Amino acid sequence: MRAKKKYPPATLLVGSVNWLGDAVLTTPALRAVRDAFPSARIVLAARPLVTELFRHHPDVDEIVVYDKGGRHSGAAGMLRMAAELRRFRFDAALLFQNAFDAALLAFLAGIPERSGYATDGRRLLLTRAVPVTEETERLHHAEYYLRLVAGLGIRLPASPRMRLEVTREETDAMGERLISLGIPREKRILGINPGATYGSAKRWFPDRFAEVADSLSEEWDVSVVLMGSVPERPLAEEIEGAMKRKPVNLAGHTSVRELLSLLTSCSFLVTNDSGPMHIAAALGIPLTAIFGPTDWRTTSPWTEKARIVRAGVDCSPCMLRECDRGHECMQGVTAQMVIAAARELFRECPRETA
Repeated sequence: MRAKKKYPPATLLVGSVNWLGDAVLTTPALRAVRDAFPSARIVLAARPLVTELFRHHPDVDEIVVYDKGGRHSGAAGMLRMAAELRRFRFDAALLFQNAFDAALLAFLAGIPERSGYATDGRRLLLTRAVPVTEETERLHHAEYYLRLVAGLGIRLPASPRMRLEVTREETDAMGERLISLGIPREKRILGINPGATYGSAKRWFPDRFAEVADSLSEEWDVSVVLMGSVPERPLAEEIEGAMKRKPVNLAGHTSVRELLSLLTSCSFLVTNDSGPMHIAAALGIPLTAIFGPTDWRTTSPWTEKARIVRAGVDCSPCMLRECDRGHECMQGVTAQMVIAAARELFRECPRETA
């Protein structure tokens, strides 16, 4: 185990969080880290899907896949990952992930400086542990990660913002794909994202998504594209079947990188609280987000180009994956409420949506 410490670090491991949306919300803090250590070699370790988000990202020099569901599963898999990281000879590790395993992995990899929040009983494994207070836990997640790097003495940008990169080749390829599906290049697109990986309680109703899509597509003269993961394709097909105006259904037919380029092609997005919601916010896409069981105060889209629609019921936010009270928080959100919120933002972002 190397004991020598080096500051500023020449090689820095950044341990990413596991969910796509949360990973997007770490990008303002990642920017601060890059600004603090412009000459450092920053290597991001993340789950396979999350690594796709950071391909071509200017604040990351290299990506290492941490496949806990595959070759890095179990104790033997963690030791294998630690050996892979050890070869980088990291000077320091910054752990956005709060889990005990993240700190243990950095320790096993022989990284002398290990920084992160003092959570999950891992304080002894960290050389620099930032305390978590009640105030910290109430922060929006983007500000939560910014507070971590500030707690390590890293100066924050004056105007922190999220950032993701999509290449010209990726956007051109998606443009050609949409043309082949009947959407002309100059046609504006309304994206509909009806899924949510967290659980069924976060998902608004297909018939209401269909009503919103029909209404706004006619009013704005835009094409509708449905999106989502493979498990969410039946949900998108239900919306497609309920719509009067035929959409393009790409649910289950896009990779993470293709999802980024598809969202870049959208002029507006209507979405549940989900990873694609945060990706769209980082890409500057105006959006209306429907919130039910999750906490809009900590996980709302971190952008001024967003409107949140929710019903004020006494059990929300409950943070449950499945509802046991008749889905009151989602039942209370009507199609007309979402349409009205979208129209309001439409008036403020006419160049994007008109």
